[in-house]
Amino acid sequence: MKTKKKTGLLATLWQYRVAYVYIAPFFILFAVFNLFPMISGFILSFFRWDGLGPMHFINIENYVNLFKDVLFWKALRNTLFIGIIAHIPILLGGLVLAYILNSKLVKGQNIFKTIYFMPMVTSSVAITIIFQNLFGYNYGLINWVVQLLGEDAVNWLGGDGSLIKVAVIIMFAWKWIGWNMVIYLAGMQGISSDIYEAAEIDGATHAKIVFHILIPLLKPIILFTLIQSTIGMFNLFTEPFVLTGSNWGGGTNNGGLTLMMYLLNKAPQGGTAYGYASAVAYVITVMIVVISLILNKVTEDN
Repeated sequence: MKTKKKTGLLATLWQYRVAYVYIAPFFILFAVFNLFPMISGFILSFFRWDGLGPMHFINIENYVNLFKDVLFWKALRNTLFIGIIAHIPILLGGLVLAYILNSKLVKGQNIFKTIYFMPMVTSSVAITIIFQNLFGYNYGLINWVVQLLGEDAVNWLGGDGSLIKVAVIIMFAWKWIGWNMVIYLAGMQGISSDIYEAAEIDGATHAKIVFHILIPLLKPIILFTLIQSTIGMFNLFTEPFVLTGSNWGGGTNNGGLTLMMYLLNKAPQGGTAYGYASAVAYVITVMIVVISLILNKVTEDN
């Protein structure tokens, strides 16, 4: 008796069954450790749950309470301010450093690349402790220089809390500028030297080469770093947390409070409002997606 031949999707699956067996571990691990937490976290955002007792369905109450919370808006403003201001030197400084290293005018490029990239692979806590001492009120190196100039010491990490963001911005930019430099440098080295030579023969200045050749060709890489920086901005936690003395409120008047600190203060570190924390996490996710789409659209139009 003849067996009926498999058709359609089943036939395709059977034909490539060996290949699917090889790639199955990735999809299984992704489903268990990524997909399941994402779906369960979204479902949890509609419940009130303390992590131990029964879960209570409350519809969109977590989201309503979130947008009513003044502290949430404070954390959002702080995060956006720190991220936007810090990324000006991060992006522009990375481009400038990469252009200088790519110009062949600097010897020992590998040494400079290592030096600029070193903050990226150094412990964030160690870096933050160093900056905490730099910005110290009574013993900080920066205040020592300020007093040498005849000015009064500045309470960077205290006072009314307005200067905490300045310290975070400086530290955040110092840490990430080397990362962007390495990425931009790799992109520049992938551009054929014939393009530069042809532009120079046509009489193009360095400024025209940068703005009309280099930057347009680096647009996909710049978009990548912008999206990556957006994710890093919303994940900002260690720097302001340690700078403010492990204060979950972000220091005086919540001056250093970020969205990630706000989230972790709800659960699991500062509290047990797991449903509310899940709602915060998904609001942050939506913000990242929206900003990424806007950046993608802007770069496409230009």
